[in-house]
Amino acid sequence: MIAATQLKVGMVIMHNGRPHRVTNVLHVTPGNWRGMVQTRLVNIETGSNTEHRFRSEDKVERAHLEQHSLQYSYRAGDDYHFMNTENYEMVSLHSDVLGDTVGYLTEGMVMEALYYQSRVVGIEVPIFVELEVKETTPNIKGAAVQNTSKPAILETGLEIKVPPYIEQGNRVKIDTRTGEFVERV
Repeated sequence: MIAATQLKVGMVIMHNGRPHRVTNVLHVTPGNWRGMVQTRLVNIETGSNTEHRFRSEDKVERAHLEQHSLQYSYRAGDDYHFMNTENYEMVSLHSDVLGDTVGYLTEGMVMEALYYQSRVVGIEVPIFVELEVKETTPNIKGAAVQNTSKPAILETGLEIKVPPYIEQGNRVKIDTRTGEFVERV
């Protein structure tokens, strides 16, 4: 158990009997009233958002999550198949569990999986990934001087905005936290 005042963004806590990830924390001390901690929580199992206000003297239970390395193998329909690198067990995850991370998955990629009660509840992909541009509009002469961007479709099907000098076949570095172009590789 930890004090509500010790909550930090990224922590996973038990709230109403379910594991929730803390996505926002705001300490509020309104005048003569007692202090409180306003939080935004995301249910790890369902993905639903909720806001909850804890009193500063409340105690919160941290969720017990296991972490294992998984290596991405292949996709079959809406199911993505991974191999646990510790025990070589195959794990199949539906695209609903993976969310936006499916746009960054490439064959052989190793990532961390969070388990709650022996069930995968989340995947943490690397912060930066390198992907090949499969489709984009042609390069325009003199476009490197302009501060504009154009759409590009990457090898995973992810669509992002890239600078005009990026061409089909280039490899680009993407920030998985924001989904934005970082640099040409």
